[in-house]
Amino acid sequence: MNEDIHEKTISELAPLIKSKQISPKELTSAVLQQIKKVNQHVNAFIEVTENKALKQAEIVEAEVFSENYRGPLHGIPIAIKDNIYIANEVTTMGSDIHRHFIPRENATVVEKLKEKGVIFTGKLNLHEYAGGVTNDNPHFGTCRNPWDLERIPGGSSGGSAVATATSMSIATLGTDTGSSIRLPAAFCGVTGLKPTFGLVSKYGAFPLAWSLDHIGPLTKNAKDAAYLLEAITGYDANDPSSVKSAVTDYSNQLTGSVKGLKIGIIEDYFFKNVDTRIEEVVKKSIQSLEQAGATVEVIKMPSLSLVEYAHTITMIAEASTVHHDNLLSREKDFSADFRLILKLGELPSAVDYLQAQQIRHQVNNDFANLFKTVDVLISPTTPLLPPRVGQNPSINNKEVDISDQGSRFTKPLNLTGLPAVSVPCGFTGNLPVGMQIIGPPFKEGRILNVAYTLEQLHPEFQQMSPIIKRIDQI
Repeated sequence: MNEDIHEKTISELAPLIKSKQISPKELTSAVLQQIKKVNQHVNAFIEVTENKALKQAEIVEAEVFSENYRGPLHGIPIAIKDNIYIANEVTTMGSDIHRHFIPRENATVVEKLKEKGVIFTGKLNLHEYAGGVTNDNPHFGTCRNPWDLERIPGGSSGGSAVATATSMSIATLGTDTGSSIRLPAAFCGVTGLKPTFGLVSKYGAFPLAWSLDHIGPLTKNAKDAAYLLEAITGYDANDPSSVKSAVTDYSNQLTGSVKGLKIGIIEDYFFKNVDTRIEEVVKKSIQSLEQAGATVEVIKMPSLSLVEYAHTITMIAEASTVHHDNLLSREKDFSADFRLILKLGELPSAVDYLQAQQIRHQVNNDFANLFKTVDVLISPTTPLLPPRVGQNPSINNKEVDISDQGSRFTKPLNLTGLPAVSVPCGFTGNLPVGMQIIGPPFKEGRILNVAYTLEQLHPEFQQMSPIIKRIDQI
């Protein structure tokens, strides 16, 4: 057996499985072995379903060997964030209250991946109820950044990013309400996609804030994100926010060319109060895209200054509604930071909430007008580097609050529902830096192609951390 097969991408593995050079059971065993070696150091998994995964692998392998190959995800081991339901498996939401909750049916995205022949290997650590950005979970333990084990991986989908970055999963799914796919993707050096709101069904995912929540992939590269997105999109009558859209072959839109692409840069928002090291790395990558044929235009959008208020009011009010009864009857069972969010969410009035929605409408209109003149917007994914566990980060030697600042550049895209992808764009010291590419509604193929082009220009940006490489060799 090739001992490094767990490090390969979906794009690399799919033809090997199809041609029977690698078997699904062989690949699943390699991934499970990687989990045994590495998870004790990073705590990405809440549960590993080893026996079930191996039985699934046997079934899938028989299908492949009998020429019943279903596509690029057939036989691929994938772990799922533990707020997305898998029938008859404990789904904790990273909480004490739901520690023993067992859903009766699969989430729609799980059902779709199952239909494609995916092998599920376990459930991944997250910030409690997906309600934070550190993934410092008091109930299931702190998840750690694979580039520096003393630092946070970002949240709330920290386990998903870490499992992908360490090859404990070929790819994963996460959820994103303010930054929860893209921030950990940036901190851990992987690709994280938040699709257009309504493109991917949220049915069977425990909500944080209904009108801000998204499900999306965390992967080792842009093409893998395209493959996963192709598998999980589609209208779902069970999700009131699901939209009917044309079936799109995203992977075939990855041409590796950005010639003629118009990139918008909003300097006075997305490059304001940013760690200078991050700004330098991101701007170098933008220059690479310019040299490849793109053009850059600096533009303004004053309404972005209102996003923080509108997103905060919307998120805390909706989250408090979800958890209202438990907050009244089981307040002490919530962690301190999430309890504070819920208590704050009881304070806004109907006027506050509706004013936030008016701001939301204005910001959406302003983005729509911007995309009449540019094809994509580019920004740093986050203005800061991952802080040490239990500490606040700093931006240019000034301490800031991680909750306020970590997701400052990602929240506008949850408020508006626009698609955005974080892609590795370089390093500062030993830490990866993420670049966020934003597009008009349902233009996932466009933003993934920009990410894919950057990967072709700079393959050195896709790396496994030296720490994990050493652990893997033990």
